[in-house]
Amino acid sequence: MNSADILAQYGPREAMEYDVVVVGAGPGGLATAIRIKQLAAEHDKEVSVVVLEKGSEPGAHILSGAIMDPRALTELIPNWKELGAPLLQPVTGDDVLFLSERGQISTPQFLIPKCLHNEGNYVISLGNLVRWLGTQAEALGVEIFPGFAAAELLFDESGSVKGVATGNLGVGKNGEPTDSFQLGMELHGKYTIFAEGSRGHLGKQLIANYQLDAGRDPQTYAIGIKELWEIDPALARPGHVIHSLGWPMNASTYGGGFLYHLEGNKVTLGFITGLEYSNPWLSPFEEMQRWKTHPAISACLKGAKRISYGARAITCGGLLSLPKTVFPGGALVGCDAGFLNFARIKGSHAAIKTGMLAAEAAFAAVTSGRQHDELTAYPEAFETSWLKTELEVSRNTKQWMKKGLYLSSVMNGIELWLLPKLGMKSPPWTIHNTVPDHAKLKPAAECPQITYPKPDGVLTFDRLSSVFVSNTNHEEQQPAHLTLKDAGVPVAINLATYAGPESRYCPAGVYEYVKNPDNTDRLQINAQNCVHCKTCDIKDPTQNIVWVTPEGGGGPNYSGM
Repeated sequence: MNSADILAQYGPREAMEYDVVVVGAGPGGLATAIRIKQLAAEHDKEVSVVVLEKGSEPGAHILSGAIMDPRALTELIPNWKELGAPLLQPVTGDDVLFLSERGQISTPQFLIPKCLHNEGNYVISLGNLVRWLGTQAEALGVEIFPGFAAAELLFDESGSVKGVATGNLGVGKNGEPTDSFQLGMELHGKYTIFAEGSRGHLGKQLIANYQLDAGRDPQTYAIGIKELWEIDPALARPGHVIHSLGWPMNASTYGGGFLYHLEGNKVTLGFITGLEYSNPWLSPFEEMQRWKTHPAISACLKGAKRISYGARAITCGGLLSLPKTVFPGGALVGCDAGFLNFARIKGSHAAIKTGMLAAEAAFAAVTSGRQHDELTAYPEAFETSWLKTELEVSRNTKQWMKKGLYLSSVMNGIELWLLPKLGMKSPPWTIHNTVPDHAKLKPAAECPQITYPKPDGVLTFDRLSSVFVSNTNHEEQQPAHLTLKDAGVPVAINLATYAGPESRYCPAGVYEYVKNPDNTDRLQINAQNCVHCKTCDIKDPTQNIVWVTPEGGGGPNYSGM
């Protein structure tokens, strides 16, 4: 039974009316909600705001490095320190390393571009900050519904977005309602703000429906794989930041590592792999495990214990891939649109700032009696904002990285270090990307196979033990939320041509090729392992995999990430 049949039999759905509906309780969504309520209080107006969050609580699905630039947070909540925001560890120093297999070259401090200097920033758990922002939002009267996944867009008769519907609960693997079935509900808003993070399920549909990316470069992504470790206090350097380039990536494949010292004898570390890579034998997860064995990294982890793991796609295209951010009835903010500054490896400050700008446009519209039109004041405000200026500087960063380690290092050095020294605010040239990431894979027969060492269980690990410490859980009887447009494509094309890349680009062991009794192959989807990183939705060479929302509350439950 499909969704339309279920609705026809069990509907209509209950509907709740709000002035503004926000999808996603991350930094962008919560900043949107907080700013609207702040403006309502300042102007003595009543504006109702609800935030939907698919995770079990705000922060449960949040994954980021993270180094926080507090500029936007200070604009949103000037007294965040007094209110106890969990920005506890200031950055105390930066190192940028170029790694060979066993050696390293440390970049002299005067040659590190300004974008990678982190004075005044903080090493944080973004999940903990989001939890705190949730309490601030609720104190202002925002309604937050955790465990409710926005699964469907709702349109009015004119084609404007009028809200969203949450997913049904209690649907069995066969698609039939069970004894515990509950119909989803509709949330209607005069405006709906989408803040789902990178490769948002509904944001992707909105971009396609309204052709918001017309005339833009194809969006480009990376996957970030992260671990949290508790280390020997003698090795702790609170606030120290390390970024690395080079090994284990070859010169034609972009990848880089990070290791940040938090407070409390903890380090957060991870590896970012650009999803434009061409060799289908490459495994971002295995590359991250291999990277940890480098002496520059492993030295910090002697006697340490891994306590958490996660993975998430990163939207990297910047200004050149930024879609139109408004459409009739709503807007895209944060990484749902693609505001991350890849040169700085920072996006939370951009999410907060764009959430504030969208909030100000939505508040003005609602209080003047408007609804379901375009919030044009939002992109207009972005054009004159400090965020637009910041993103202009780095608009070519990821585009250069697609051209290999050496050329990109030289050109990004010129654009991010030399030109500012010469008084130039942004590059006088523009480099465009024309090919989407999924189209970059070459046939497996044309590429060298990569042999990865077996995990030792101390420093390096396998996927399943990693998923275990991410606290990932899904109701096993629900339909798989990783869907195929054509069930025959994985074996006929992906396995035959690309040697089954799903089994390697997924960092959670969701996809594996197994033998049928008659010795034919089939793709097995272990959806319960999914950490919602969205890499499969991005990198599948045939674009046959479509990530849809599982039941609310499912997925990872990150702690300290």
